[in-house]
Amino acid sequence: MSILEQRKLVESIRPFDALSSKELDNLMTKIDIAYYPIGTLLISKSLPSIAFYIIIKGAVTEYIDDEVHNVYSEGDCFDADALIYSKCEGKFVVDNDLICYEIQKDDFLELMQCKKVQGYFLQDFVTRHQNLKNYYHQSELSPFLISKVSDMFLHKACIVEKNTTIYDALVEQKSLKANVIIVKDKTKYSIITDSDIRENVLLGSLDVNDAVIKIDAKKIISVDADDFLFNALLIMIDKVIKRVVVTKDGKIIGILEQLDLLSYFANHSHVVAVQIQKAQNINDLKALQVDLKNLIVTLKAKGVKVRYITKLVATLNIKVYKKLFEMCVNEELQKKCAFVIMGSEGRDEQTLKTDQDNALIIKDGVDAKIFEEPMMKLNASLLELGFPKCSDNIMISNEFWRRDVSSYKTYISAWIENMQEVDVMNLSIFADAKCVGGDESLVDELKKYLHESFHNRDDVLAHIAKSILNFQTPLSIFSGFVIEKEHENRLNLKEGGIFALVHGARTLCLKYEIKATNTIERIKELNNKGVIDKTFAVELIESFDTLSSFRLQTMLKATNSDEQNYINPQKLDKIQKDLLKDSFKIVNKFKKFITYHFHLSMVA
Repeated sequence: MSILEQRKLVESIRPFDALSSKELDNLMTKIDIAYYPIGTLLISKSLPSIAFYIIIKGAVTEYIDDEVHNVYSEGDCFDADALIYSKCEGKFVVDNDLICYEIQKDDFLELMQCKKVQGYFLQDFVTRHQNLKNYYHQSELSPFLISKVSDMFLHKACIVEKNTTIYDALVEQKSLKANVIIVKDKTKYSIITDSDIRENVLLGSLDVNDAVIKIDAKKIISVDADDFLFNALLIMIDKVIKRVVVTKDGKIIGILEQLDLLSYFANHSHVVAVQIQKAQNINDLKALQVDLKNLIVTLKAKGVKVRYITKLVATLNIKVYKKLFEMCVNEELQKKCAFVIMGSEGRDEQTLKTDQDNALIIKDGVDAKIFEEPMMKLNASLLELGFPKCSDNIMISNEFWRRDVSSYKTYISAWIENMQEVDVMNLSIFADAKCVGGDESLVDELKKYLHESFHNRDDVLAHIAKSILNFQTPLSIFSGFVIEKEHENRLNLKEGGIFALVHGARTLCLKYEIKATNTIERIKELNNKGVIDKTFAVELIESFDTLSSFRLQTMLKATNSDEQNYINPQKLDKIQKDLLKDSFKIVNKFKKFITYHFHLSMVA
């Protein structure tokens, strides 16, 4: 290997790529090349580390308590901790004849004086994982990731007391060049727009000398100045509004306008939301499906985290479901039922369309047969819009998933008692149910019944939790990827990692009666209740986000549904592989936690 090749290898490794040219030149003069035969013990509790190792060829295995903890191969380096803290909890053994670079201990500790190098080696898993992600996306960083409401231009807020005349309020609005009027009534605030003035004064019975409080105003919807802009965008899309009031320390400081926000983001998600709202028929909605996919591609290309993309897509998809429900079910029937989505849709975690999982909950005493025709029409409309048919037939077109509240309660009790594979699946799916149309109280009643049914039933919860072990994490004991030859040497992201995080969080939430359905929100609530500590919670969230991001990449490239969950790790670069391995390690850590928490070793 030439001097130039040596330099290229070293500067391709984090954090040495952050060194200046002069610093790198200095480092290269202090690097030696060494050879160690197979079986050589490099570091252990009784054998202090003498150098920092960068592998050129060969492999080294790290053991902790005689269990394989990690395997290092070409391009990997180790072990900074042994040099920094002068101790080692395990041992490092050469597995394949090793050729490596060595940076002697004193030289390495001198190198640690560089803040960038020091920051990298002293950071914890979460920080390192986030930094790797940032490094991978550094060419794609966008305002989505970092911008806050306070970064935007805010329009002045015209705030008047409730007894102010309409005329005086309009004069104040004009002097401030404000777009709206905010009416203060003690501690309550409402907002008046131009259309409110038109409807109540120009076309209504009010006079300009009447008190402004007489105008039929709307309650304000606000965001904090320190909140992320992306959340403000989500609120506008969800509420179909053109502006939000901005507060700081509880006080109104300005108005954020939709036009300014959309110009900043330069995407048309709000336009899609408005078009959904205005849709008159199935063809209007069908025309928007390409826009939705293009929006996902655009956001992904800009480096937006998957958790934010799914929030946005979920918000838009819910509007589609609600609109279709209103098109297919008359107003009178809408009051007697609840249309729910389940699975990834119910958890607000769907990006591109996957299998439908939906059901209809009917009020007790109402004949279920009168819903057959509208539900068949609704299902046909969903299929026409590209929502695939559920392979397990968990859809409103299936009579089983159209029943009244009492009947669902009977089945929930039966599922809990029987605990067959299909029962566990049904309970898991139903735990993710979310109302998108009709009477939401029907869903709340069944969710309450579901949670109450698990009181002091750790035996049942253990059977549900055991599903987390149905699939092996595709990471070998030597920290290599376990690939499936029948799937062209690829691995399954959903079965191998995402399922364990989703199902483990869901089962814990059933035990602790947490109502959240979104996996990240569930993890946060579990942390709030003290079930898991903050560090572990952040690790789980970062791992879930990483695996979901890789899955979205595969879904965008897949030509059919069978390919959507599979990725070829050999086609990933080193940083991507490290991110994937880190995430799978956290999945294994979570599986161990669930196994211990529910005593799964005792479950038949």
